[in-house]
Order: sequence, then C-alpha cells, then structure tokens
Amino acid sequence: MNASKSEELYRIAQDLMPGGVNSPVRAFGSVGRNPLFIDHAIGSHIFDVDGNEFIDYVCSWGPGILGHAHPKVIEEVVKACYDGLTFGAPTGKENELAALIRDCVPSMELVRMVNSGTEATMSAIRAARGFTGRDKIIKFKGCYHGHSDGLLVQAGSAALTQSVPDSSGVPASFASQTLVALFNDKDSVRELFENNKDQIAALIVEPVAANMGVVPPEEGFLEFLREITEDNGTVLIFDEVITGFRLGTGGAQAYYGISPDMTTLGKIVGGGMPMAVYGGRRDIMKNVAPTGKVYQAGTLSGNPIATTAGISTIRLLMEDPDIYTRIEANAVKLKEAFLARAKKLGINLHVNQVGSLLSAFFTDQEVKDYAGALSSDTEAYADYFNYMLENGIYVAPSQFEAMFVSGAHSDEDIARTIEVLLG
Repeated sequence: MNASKSEELYRIAQDLMPGGVNSPVRAFGSVGRNPLFIDHAIGSHIFDVDGNEFIDYVCSWGPGILGHAHPKVIEEVVKACYDGLTFGAPTGKENELAALIRDCVPSMELVRMVNSGTEATMSAIRAARGFTGRDKIIKFKGCYHGHSDGLLVQAGSAALTQSVPDSSGVPASFASQTLVALFNDKDSVRELFENNKDQIAALIVEPVAANMGVVPPEEGFLEFLREITEDNGTVLIFDEVITGFRLGTGGAQAYYGISPDMTTLGKIVGGGMPMAVYGGRRDIMKNVAPTGKVYQAGTLSGNPIATTAGISTIRLLMEDPDIYTRIEANAVKLKEAFLARAKKLGINLHVNQVGSLLSAFFTDQEVKDYAGALSSDTEAYADYFNYMLENGIYVAPSQFEAMFVSGAHSDEDIARTIEVLLG
C-alpha cells in the first residue's frame, strides 16, 4: 500500500503539532506505523491522500451512524452556512434540537448545549455538585469521560479509597475528589459509599463502557447503580456520548430501561459537527446559570451549523427506526466472523458486542472490566490492524477502542469484511 503522501504530511505535522496530531490515538503509536491522512469520505468508505480506499469502521469514533457525508445532512448544513456560521445569540434551531432530544430521551427535562463531550461531562458534574452541595464523585476505572482535570484519574495503590492523576499537569488536589470504582463490581461501589457517607455528589458511568473497548454492563449492574445513588442522595450521570442515539434514539437508558438523573450526549447528537449536550432533571438543571449559581457558558454553544447537522441526523434516524435492527444484525455477523477466524487460526479472542458497537479482544479471558481488557495481547491486535488495513478495512488503531457499524455499510461491505476476516 502506497502511503508516501501521508508520510510526507506526517513529517510536516510533527513540526507543527505535538506528535503531529490533534488527538493522541490518531498517531497510530500502538499499531507500529504512522497515521494515514484522510482526504475525503462518502457513505461507508474513507479515502486517504494517496488514493487508498477503505471500508470504515471507525466512523469518526461514532458520529457517523448514517455514514459519511449523508446527502440530506450535507444539504441542510450547506444551506445553513449561507445564513451565517455563528451569532452568539439564540436561534430557533436550538429550541428544535432541544425538543427532539427531550422527545427521544425523556429523562433530559432541561438541556444545555455545549461543544464537546469533555465539556458536557465536566459541566454535568459541576451541576451535580452545585445541586447536592457535595464535592466527591465516583467514576469507574477504564471509563473515559473526557480530559477535564477531575476525570483524568485512575485508581492508586489503595484502589478504592484514593486516586492519583493519570496525566501530568493535573493537580493531585483535583484528583483527590474523584473516587474510582471497578466496572461491573458492586462491592467496590458499596465500599466507596460506606467510606464516604453523605459526601458523594455524583456517580458517572458509561452505561456501556466503550473506551476500554466495548464492555457491557452485567445483568443488574445498572439497576444497582440506580438504587444505591437514590439511597444516598447522589446524582446518577449516564455518559452517553457514545451510546446516545447509537443503541437507539433513546440511547442506553432506553435500551436497558434505566432512567438516570443526568445524561451527557455527544457525537451523533451533533451529526458529526462539534456539539454535545448535558441535561437531566429539571430541579438539578435549574441550578445552572442564568437561573442558578452553577456557572457555565460558551460562545459557540448551540451554533446554527452544529444544531442543523444534529436536527437533520436525528430526524433521519427517527424516520428509519429499522436502522438499529439492521446495524445490530451486521455487528452480529462481524462478531461471528471474528470468532470463526479465531477458531480457524487457533488464537485467543473474546468479542463483546452491544447493538452496533463491538470490540475484538485478543485474550482468553472474558472481558467484563478494565483488568480483562488489559489482559489483551496488544501486539496481536497491531498485527490484526495492519492486516485489515492492507486489505482495505479501516478499524480503530488501538485495542481499547470500539468498532462502529453504520447504516451506510452495505451487504457488500459486510461480506467483504467477513471475507478478509476469514482469510
């Protein structure tokens, strides 16, 4: 595969940006090669600057549920651009998108639009702290909620009682307010509540973990989180930046039948534009300025281009509810092909799949938490990634990311992918 133009662009980029990229995973560091520079994409296919064509299962890390450059979305966005890119003032499109979100996700009684998933989760936690008057929060090891200081932590040696920063530049004092539990481990959550009685403002969780690879909640786990947070006066936040509009128009909370107090949305909700949303119970959200004392603002929040893309995307999903059945069926076909390849080659492989999300872990363990994900053979994953790339299939350049199936993936795309998997 010729990648000479990508190599030259990467050489230039390294002199202009840290590591030559604007987000670390794009550097391809864990798969032993330099990144490809993308020129354009259409539907389920992506094209690099050297003219190589790939079936794309990254989908811009989730937003591309309709595929790339959906003509109806593009048409609406282009029309909106001629009216102006941003005004820093209210528009009717903000009302329209907010109403659509509330229709799809009824637990979000009031919403606030922001520009990124990081901003949404950071703001939701601030609102929860302002509402409860408490400082501490619980997150889960291996769940990613953006790069705000208080969330870039992992468990320390005293795994369930202390946290240390997981990034240089994060003050330990910030991290000390974040308690880390283990995903799918009820006892770890109970211990934190027992040791920090009446101190925990919020518990934030990806209802389906998708940032250590895809890890579904075990039966009863989300119900347990709902119960223990209610018992302790703690705000339950579902981080649905990935699962929102991905597992259905109602997200993971509708998929599993659990209603959180607050929700964060991103990716699909903006139709691929920089857009995210946080919201929840009216009594909590009324504490956000200007009606309350929890301050949060943004010049570009709810801008007319991002809201247009979001409205168009959500309406298309609502008009075609069968899309979720189709993309889940295709994800199941890919899972079966992964397992068939593992059996054929005699390799260790565990595949997690929820709806149109899936991950193939190169391990002989069941992956139900962060430790299980870390048991994966990352060198084997790198070999798999490069094999797929050389055969025209673009998957995540990291073992610990999700594979996304979109409505644009055709029967031919799925058949070709299975053919490559089966060798």
